[in-house]
Amino acid sequence: MKRTKVIDALQSTNYGQSVCVKGWVRTHRSSKAVDFVALNDGSTIRNIQVVVDPALIPTSSVGSTSDATPSLKDITTGSCIAVIGTLVESPAAGQASEVQATSIEILGLCGSDYPMQKKGQSFEVMRKNAHMRLRTNTFGAVMRIRHNMAMAIHTYFHEHGYFYFHTPLITASDCEGAGNMFQVTTKNLYDLKKDEQGKIIYDDDFFGEQTSLTVSGQLEGELGATALGAIYTFGPTFRAENSNTPRHLAEFWMVEPEVAFIDQEELMDLEEDFIKYCVRWALDNCHDDLEFLNKMIDKTLIARLEGVLADSFVRLPYTEGIRILQQAIADGHQFEFPCQWGDDLASEHERYLVEEHFKKPVIMTDYPRSFKSFYMKQNSETADGGSVGYRGAIAPGPTMQGTDVLFPQIGEIIGGSVREEDYDKLMGEVERRQMDTTHLWWYLDTRRWGSCPHGGFGLGFERLILFVTGMQNIRDVIPFPRTPKNAEF
Repeated sequence: MKRTKVIDALQSTNYGQSVCVKGWVRTHRSSKAVDFVALNDGSTIRNIQVVVDPALIPTSSVGSTSDATPSLKDITTGSCIAVIGTLVESPAAGQASEVQATSIEILGLCGSDYPMQKKGQSFEVMRKNAHMRLRTNTFGAVMRIRHNMAMAIHTYFHEHGYFYFHTPLITASDCEGAGNMFQVTTKNLYDLKKDEQGKIIYDDDFFGEQTSLTVSGQLEGELGATALGAIYTFGPTFRAENSNTPRHLAEFWMVEPEVAFIDQEELMDLEEDFIKYCVRWALDNCHDDLEFLNKMIDKTLIARLEGVLADSFVRLPYTEGIRILQQAIADGHQFEFPCQWGDDLASEHERYLVEEHFKKPVIMTDYPRSFKSFYMKQNSETADGGSVGYRGAIAPGPTMQGTDVLFPQIGEIIGGSVREEDYDKLMGEVERRQMDTTHLWWYLDTRRWGSCPHGGFGLGFERLILFVTGMQNIRDVIPFPRTPKNAEF
C-alpha cells in the first residue's frame, strides 16, 4: 500500500479508509485493553496516534537476524515501524484523526541505549549526538523552519527580479581583509617547498597559488550586479576564527544580494522589506512548529516575530547611536565594553539600542571608516574634517555608508553598505590601508570599465534562524555545526 505522510493523515477527514503510515516511535504506552503508539515521520511537529489491539495485531520485522519474531513490547521510543490501519476520528483532545492498526511491520528496532529517549535531553548532550538529535521534536521544528526560510529567500528574490548567482567557494582573495581563512591545498604538508626567505612556494599546488575557502561571495557578486542588475548569492562561507561562542560558526550560510543603481536609502528599504518578508513567511507557513517552540523554548517568540512586522525599523546614524549609549552610561547603565565615537559596537550596545531604547529593530548607518571594509562608499567631508552622513548627521571623523540591521536577541543580523564605485577613491582607500592588490585586479577593473553606483548586504542565515526559532545557540540551528575543535558527523 502507498504510504501516507503523517501530516496528510492528520489533515484528512476520509474516515474509514485504509492507510499506511511509516515513521519513528515517539512514545509507546499500554493500557488494559489497547496500546497507544505516537508516530512521527518528520513531516510535521505533530504525532499521529496509532491504537493497537495486542490480541489482533500480527507483528513482523524486516531484516531481523534473530529467529524470534519481535513482539509489540519490543517497539520502544526511536523504533521505526510501518502501520496499516483504518483512519478514524479521534476522541482524544488536540487531534482530529488517529489510526486503528490492523498490522504493524517493524523496520528497525531501537534499544535502551538510544540517546534520544523521551526524557528531556540538554542541548549540550544533543550536540554530542548531532547525528540523532534531528529526530527530536525541537530539532525537527528548527530544521523545518530552516527549510522554509530558505524557500522564503529564494521566493523573495525571484519575485523581485533578482538572479541567483553562484560565486566560488575556493578563492585566492580575502574579501574582508581579515586573513582568517581556511587554506585549500593538495600539497604534502610534511614536505613543503620554500624559497630562500622561508615562504611556501605554491607552483606545484593544484591551483598554482595560495587558495582558501571563501569568507564571502560579495566581491564576485558585485561583478554579477554590474552585468545583470540585481543578483543574490546563497551558499556556505567559512571563517577560521577561533571564536567558541554561542554566536559564531566556522562554516555557515550567507545570503548576499547585490544591486546596481541603488542608493543608501533604497538599500535600507530593501533590507527592511526582505527581512519582514522572511518573518511573515515563517508566521504564515510554520505555525505548528512556531507554536511548539513558543511553548518549549521561548514564550515570547511569536509576539517578537509579530512585533517586527508591526512597525518601521528605526534608521539611526552611528554618531547618534553613540550619543544615546553615552547618555545611558551617564544615567547609570553599565556596559562591559567602552563605546566612544570610533569604537566598533559590541553586541551588548546593539541590543541595548534595540531592546531597551527603541524596542524595535534598528538600521544603523554611517559608521567610522576605521573599522569598516575598504569597498564601502565614504560620506562627503565637512570643512572641519568630519563627515556629513545620513540625514545630514555630522560625525567627528570620516564615515562610510554602512547599513547594518540590528535585531532583538541577536544584535547585528545584516551587514550592508553602498559600495564605492569611483576607481580613484577606491584605490585611495586601498593605498591608505596598504592592501596587496595582487588578487584584486579583476575587482578593480569593474571600477575602470563602466562603473555604476551599487550596493548590497550580507545576511547570516543561521542568525536569521536563531531569531525566527528563539533558539539561544547558533550551533542548534544548523544540522552539523563546525566550531573550533569540532568537525564530527
